Amino acid sequence: MNKLILASTSPRRRELLQSAEVEFEVISSPAEELHDDTIDFRTLCEINAELKARAVAERRPESWVLGADTLVSIDGSLLGKPASAVRAREMLRQLSGRTNQVCTGVCLLGPDGRKVLFHEISEVVFLSLSDHVIDEYMSRVNTLDKAGAYAAQECGEMIIAEIRGDFTNVVGLPMTRLLRELALISQYSF
Repeated sequence: MNKLILASTSPRRRELLQSAEVEFEVISSPAEELHDDTIDFRTLCEINAELKARAVAERRPESWVLGADTLVSIDGSLLGKPASAVRAREMLRQLSGRTNQVCTGVCLLGPDGRKVLFHEISEVVFLSLSDHVIDEYMSRVNTLDKAGAYAAQECGEMIIAEIRGDFTNVVGLPMTRLLRELALISQYSF
């Protein structure tokens, strides 16, 4: 398989691919994410992942391109990246003591228009959070660049009671499924 192109500048996605010893290069995707509360969040994640991958694949049609998008959902409400610290605090209060779903959509686009599209869902059970804990968490973690205003891999023990499903999915890339798909691509790419 040719070197994979990650259509994302997410440091978390880069770290996950590096830890799995996947060879890749990074090209930032210029695609604008779609924000539409009327679309099921699983579908929305897949749409955004494909938009990101397509924008890079147009420039590199000979390569496999990986696009991904992660959203948090609670009670049917989507929680993307908060626009402000005030909104981040509101999101953490909303998640406090409750279970949310994290969905990551993944799109692999390859030569000759080949496409692999999937999503993974994990559940994250939050501890009950006092204002003090929220303040402390926000002082340690940049909540503004995280869907749902939290990161399981950064001080997650302060706010998370349990993760059901793939931990790497919550971080931003479902590695178990992705590695399976990359192995299939490698098998049939030559």
